[in-house]
Amino acid sequence: MAAMACELCAQDGGLLVWRSDKLRVIRAVGDAQSTDHPAFYRVVWNAHVAEWTDLVPADRSHLMQAVAKVETVLRAALSPTKVNLASLGNVVPHLHWHVIARFDWDARWPAPVWAPAQREVTDAAARLALSLDALDAHVASALQAG
Repeated sequence: MAAMACELCAQDGGLLVWRSDKLRVIRAVGDAQSTDHPAFYRVVWNAHVAEWTDLVPADRSHLMQAVAKVETVLRAALSPTKVNLASLGNVVPHLHWHVIARFDWDARWPAPVWAPAQREVTDAAARLALSLDALDAHVASALQAG
């Protein structure tokens, strides 16, 4: 029943960057956080589980390796001030990790991406070292390489 009402079971949850049989990586789009923080990715477990410990240890490792690959790409491609990792699931109780490149110029720095904006930043995506399409391709390539 929970899976039927779950938005991450019903849809990708953003712009699909890469998918395997166990998980997918999306780039968040369409909200203030993704506009202000354009290198905002989510690693989503495909099957409906709520908590990380719902997975067997091998799957936990697989999921965290994917999170690490996304972080590695963001660090190498963008040289962010910090990369934020979070697995909250309070609003959407479907296992997913946020992987967010943060910059000292972003709208909410140094507060969390969900805090009120502290400054206006216009066209944050244009401030990145490469285009979002190129960044998505780098993320997909790293995940495909295994």
